This record gives sequence, structure tokens and C-alpha cells, in this order.
Amino acid sequence: MNFFEHQAAARRGSLRMVVLFALAVAGIVAVVDLVVLVLFGSQVWASGGGNGGVIALLAMATLGTLAVIGLGSLYRLASLRAGGETVALQMGGSEVPQDVTDLSLRRLRNVVEEIAIASGVPVPRVYVLENEAGINAFAAGYSPADAAVAVTRGALDRLNRDELQGVIAHEFSHILNGDMRLNLRLMGVLFGIMMLSIIGQRVLLYGRGGRGKDGAAVLMIALAAMVAGGVGLFFGRMIKAGVSRQRELLADASAVQFTRQTAGLAGALKKIGGLDAGSTLEDKGKVEEVSHMLFGEGRAYSRLFATHPPLLQRICTLDPLFGKQQLDDLARRWAVSPPDGLQEDVAKGLAGSEPPPLPLASASISLTPAMVAAQVATPADDDYGRAHVIATTLPDALRVLARQRDQVMPLLLGLVLDATETVAARQRFEIAARLGAATAERAVELREQHLRTLHPMLRLPLAALAFPLLRRFPRPELDAFIDTVDAAVHADGQVSLFEYCLARLLQVQVREALSPGRGKPFGRRKPHDVRQPFATLLAVVAQAGHDTPVKAQHAYLAGLQRVLPRDHLPYAPPARGVLALDEVWEPLDALDPLAKELMVEAVAAAVSHDGQVSVEEAELLRTVCAVLHCPLPAMLEGK
Repeated sequence: MNFFEHQAAARRGSLRMVVLFALAVAGIVAVVDLVVLVLFGSQVWASGGGNGGVIALLAMATLGTLAVIGLGSLYRLASLRAGGETVALQMGGSEVPQDVTDLSLRRLRNVVEEIAIASGVPVPRVYVLENEAGINAFAAGYSPADAAVAVTRGALDRLNRDELQGVIAHEFSHILNGDMRLNLRLMGVLFGIMMLSIIGQRVLLYGRGGRGKDGAAVLMIALAAMVAGGVGLFFGRMIKAGVSRQRELLADASAVQFTRQTAGLAGALKKIGGLDAGSTLEDKGKVEEVSHMLFGEGRAYSRLFATHPPLLQRICTLDPLFGKQQLDDLARRWAVSPPDGLQEDVAKGLAGSEPPPLPLASASISLTPAMVAAQVATPADDDYGRAHVIATTLPDALRVLARQRDQVMPLLLGLVLDATETVAARQRFEIAARLGAATAERAVELREQHLRTLHPMLRLPLAALAFPLLRRFPRPELDAFIDTVDAAVHADGQVSLFEYCLARLLQVQVREALSPGRGKPFGRRKPHDVRQPFATLLAVVAQAGHDTPVKAQHAYLAGLQRVLPRDHLPYAPPARGVLALDEVWEPLDALDPLAKELMVEAVAAAVSHDGQVSVEEAELLRTVCAVLHCPLPAMLEGK
């Protein structure tokens, strides 16, 4: 199953969740109506209400139950509008600063950043659950732009780098495959169907002093609410188990494909099984709500309600020769001497080796459309290796600047400063007019000191490392900065491919994170619904990558043939050049997942029609995929 099939399955999963939710609500309403009928039906009948009175009573009970469930779900969904950050903080997470110096936290950030670069998604916010000794983790958010990854202190202390990498890769598979949005929606709707149980508990807790018939009636209603809430809890756990279990196996498989080594992920699972703390989390109330998004079981459930496959099954899938006896042996050994992840890294000699060099800036790559589509959100071990090369090749000074609040804006502005002095002077004027002369001068300094000689393949990865800090700025400051970037890019009346890519990624990966709850659901449009936007995209891509109109036209037709073979849409490159793409993103992003797969193949066919893809063309291809929420791993060489 590739990324696009995962996305289609996630959309079907959302529909299945709605159906199961409706069944759960129907069950709760039936229980409430039955209890109300038993408690009050005879009284209504005796008072002369007859059948009509009983029906009215049941209607009121039904409407009241639906109101409680609906309002509870809406309230919880509203409380989660801020996305992954909300869940991490509610679980007691502490954000890991970008400039952290603690060795275990620095190792965590490095692993997260490298996997983000390798998979082509924005670097998520990173949290640690400091008070949790169990080994666990989760990813939460509505989209990759607002994702948060959280790990427990137990995972940091007990896992070595390979094992931590396997766990984080597992969580990234949830980010890539659209699981996170479904998980958050699941939290919201399940809260609603458990509302009656919560109300019943509160009434029992605070209503014990009631006397007489009224007090007894209140207690009976509270008990009825708890019974109905128990039905809701039953259905809620069934829904979570049904939605989560298979996706965890897929995430394990994705993590292995990504890192190309089973030992890391299997080692993490073995430590969960062999250590007393396991993957258990302390706050049982919170675990109940988030159990379906955890790496391991946060608490013990019966097999019927388990949100994860059995631990030994997950281990044996990765290491077929491993059995219960070996797990028991590890448990006895670790009971005497618990593992230390950092010490294991030292013993393996993981202190930095010299990374291989990047290809020449003028190098081009060879690729095929099917290969590009297969790579979307499906990073493999060589993608992680390339990301490691990028991360270790980036000058330390630039990595430090990307993590400093007062330097991140001048750093990104320095990337778009032109080499021509007259153009650069106009850009400095635009920057100074909006952000001040000091920012403009600092951008010039950074360009001269560090950015002028930076390898072209490192420009967008450097920006990706800077984006998480940029998202922390207040919206007015961020809006002013994005406006300044646009002004600097348009200062000479021309926009290069790199300038457009950087400005567009700012819009998508930074602005989207400011309003995560407004993220769009999976699209449903078909290619014939977006013929003109698709033709515009292909025309721009073909024109940008080929040096003659004839070659560009052939590239355009090669891409068109893959999606709309029967349509006659003449090659007409827009006068605005790459800026014409601003009008195509919204309709194209509304395509259904499988239609997006064809579109990515078509764009790749146009880009690679001449047999070679330059660095700028690769950046444009990755930007197209990122804007349309089909993240493409870093491509440093052809496969």
C-alpha cells in the first residue's frame, strides 16, 4: 500500500468511524430510553398521559441524550483546534527547545530533524513526557504542518539511537499517512459518547447527600447515565481497537522500510516487553483518551479492546527467531541492570563519522514518473542516509543560526538576496522598510559570510530547520515577515524557481500551522474537474525545465498524456511564468488521493522528459508535492 492508497484508506476509515459512532449513539439512546421508560413510564401513564405522554417522554430523553453527546463532541473538538501541541501539553509534555544542549534531548531533536528532511515534511514540534518511565511515544496534529511528536523520558533513557530512530520513524508514518487527523477526530467523538458516564460520576460524587424521593430519583438517573456511559465506553474502545490495530502494523512496516533495519524497532519493542515499566503511562484517565495514538499500549486492555497487536507478535514480525523465552531472559537481565541508551551508543562508537560529499551543484539526476510517485511519503533507507548527509553537511554555524529567534528571519531573507548588487540594493530597501535597517544589514552579513557559497541542495533543508522556530512568532510579526519575503522576491520583477519555492513553502508549512483546525479533509475531485489548473501547472513545469519551446511542448504533452489522454489542451505557457501557479493550488489540492498519484506522475514526466532533472527542478517538484500535501523525500541522486 503506497501513500495515496493509505490516504484513500484513511478517508474510508473516517467514514467507518462515522458509522460506528452512529451505532454507538443509537445504543446509548436505546439504553437511556429504556431506563427512562422503566423509571418514569408508569408515572406518566398513571397521570393520564397515555401512549402520547410516554412517546413525548421518550422523545425528550432521546433529544437530551443526543444534545449531551453532540455538545460533548463539539466541545472536545473545539479544545483540540490548536492541533498536536494541545495533545502534547495535555499529556504533560515539555517542549524540547531548538537550541537544547542536553545530550539525550539533542539526540532526539537530531533524529526528528533528519527523518523530517528525509520524508519531506515540516519538522514537527518535539515534546518529552518527563514524568513517564515507560517507553512510549505518539504523533498528533491535523496535518504535517502542525504535527507534534512526543516521547517519554523512559524512551530517551532506555533506547539507543537506532531504537529511538525506529520509534520516531513509526510515528512519522502516522504523520505521512493521514492517521493523525483521524486520531484527533476520534478523540473528539469518543469524548461525546462518554459524556453521560462523566455526568453520572459527577452526580454520584456530589449528590450523595440527597434525601427522600427526589434524592433517590437523582441517584437513579445518575446510575442510568453511568450505565449508558458504560455502553458508550464499550463502543468507544471497540471503535479505537478497530481503527488502530491494523494501522500500527502498517506503521511498523513503514518504519522498517524507512530505516532499512529491523533491529532498531524490534529492540525498542523488546525493551518494552522486558522492562517492568513497559509502555505504561501513569495517568490512566488521559491514557484512555489517547490510547489509539500511542506507540505501545498505554495501559492493559483485554484482547477485544486492545488498540495494538500483541507485543510478541509485533516483535516476531520483525525478528522471526525471537520468542517468549528470549523475552523472559531479557527481563531477568534488565531487572538487575536496566539498559542505558546513551551508553549503548557510546559502546557502538556512534560519535560522528565523516559524511560522504554532496553531488556537484551542477549535477542532474535521472528519474522516472512511477519512481517519484512511489517515493511520495514512502521514504526508504537511502532517503534517511541522504538526509543524514544533508544534516551533517550543513555548516554548524547555520544550524545554530536556524535555532536562534533573533537570527532566523535574517537567515531566511539572506537566502533570497540576489547576487546582483542593484537588485540586492532594492531588496535591502524593501526589507528595511518593513522589518528595519538592522534586519536588512544582518541578512546581507549572513549572505556574505555563509549563504553565498552554500550548496544549492542545502537551501531548502536549511529553511525546513528554521520553520519550526518561525512558527513561534506572533501572527502579526509572521505576516509582516512573509510580506517582506514576497517583496524581496519580487524586487527585480522576476521570480526564480528557488525564490518561488521558498516563498510558497513559507505559506504552506508555516501559515497552515497557525490554524491547524481549519485543515482541509481529503479531497474528492477527479482530474477532469481540474483540467485547466492542471494544464497550467504542467505548462509552467515544462517551460521551467526545458530550454526551447518545442522541448517544453513535448514535455507538457508527455505529462498531459498520463492524466487526461483524451483531452485536447494546447500548450500555453502563462505570461506570469511560475507566479501563475498561485491560482492552481486550491483546486488541485481538492483532488482525491488516487487522482493526486496520477498528477504527481504527470508532473514528474514533464520535469524529466529531457532525461535529466536539475537541482532547481527537483526543488520545484518537491514544492509542488509539498503544497499538495504529498511530501516527497530528498532526492540527491537518481535510483
